[in-house]
Amino acid sequence: MAELNLDTTYEDLMAQKMAGIDNSLDKREGTSMIYNATAANSAETVQMLVTLKNFVDMVFADTAPREYLIRRAAERGLQPQPATYALRKGLFNIDVPIGSRYSLDELNYTVIERIAFGEFILQCETAGNVGNIFSGQLIPIDFVAGLETAMLTDVLVPGEDEEETEAFRTRYFNSFQSTAFGGNRADYKEKVGAMSGVGGVRVYRAWNGGGTVKLVIIDSQFQKPSQTLIDQVQAAVDPVGENGEGVGTAPIDHIVTVFSVEEAIVNIGLNITYQTGWTWSDVEASVQLVIDEYFSELAEQWAQAVSKEEDEQGVVIRVSQIETRLLGVDGILDIADTTLNGNTTNIELGSEEIPKRGAVSG
Repeated sequence: MAELNLDTTYEDLMAQKMAGIDNSLDKREGTSMIYNATAANSAETVQMLVTLKNFVDMVFADTAPREYLIRRAAERGLQPQPATYALRKGLFNIDVPIGSRYSLDELNYTVIERIAFGEFILQCETAGNVGNIFSGQLIPIDFVAGLETAMLTDVLVPGEDEEETEAFRTRYFNSFQSTAFGGNRADYKEKVGAMSGVGGVRVYRAWNGGGTVKLVIIDSQFQKPSQTLIDQVQAAVDPVGENGEGVGTAPIDHIVTVFSVEEAIVNIGLNITYQTGWTWSDVEASVQLVIDEYFSELAEQWAQAVSKEEDEQGVVIRVSQIETRLLGVDGILDIADTTLNGNTTNIELGSEEIPKRGAVSG
């Protein structure tokens, strides 16, 4: 009998079956009854194996499509993070009414809170990252007496798209590495990391004496968070004025303080050999974009720390990574002697820092 596994192909199956039939019989392809009958049976068998393999893939989290991954993760109390609404700063020449609505391109924004005279927090009415993208002049949807200028400016709390399948899959597997329970490290990371606008958190115990906990957060765009986001997380975890009372998600007697990740300015010197006809002004914008993308990857790496040891490690900015990536920029033939803040060596940042591009010279 032919040996079967879920990866057996039609060709493998036919070869096994033909090998088991006496050579004195006619088993030529396409002309013999034996071959034709065996071929039909093999095709059905392989189709059955494909179906079975698909069922098996649906069961296990490493291969399950989104629908079945969600069902699998629900057994551990996990669900994909839903899309959230961006909070933006609006600047007006007057104090506008709470609840008044404005548009910019195809998006609408609602005023939800006053910051100061002429400064308000606006919530995008469309969930997701799209609410973070556009800035500029706002057009009132309804008439507002005395309104002359209206501008949409800073992203205060980034809106997030629904959690992607592979990110959710990674979070599911990470949940097995440490168990979240009653204010332990994993509990803080799970609860704070799930808050709207938060991209990651690092946890430090007894930073200011017994019972104190320090949380350092990064926003969901892997940038330094706004004070608005820091205040929101503080209020949700351990509200100021009620510290240690267990009013927020932190357990009783945990005095929690939320901080922003800091930005370490990195000045970069490049010794570039240009392709014929190219100069620094031709490649400068592309070089800055490549460096920004690399630094963003490092910031995302910072956010993915899971263990105590990882929380205490800083990301490393590598000269070789910068040079390798820049060699793909049009107009650059070669790069040598790259410096980071005046030195030719890699830089390891502090555990509470992410890199930010400073001056770049080439």
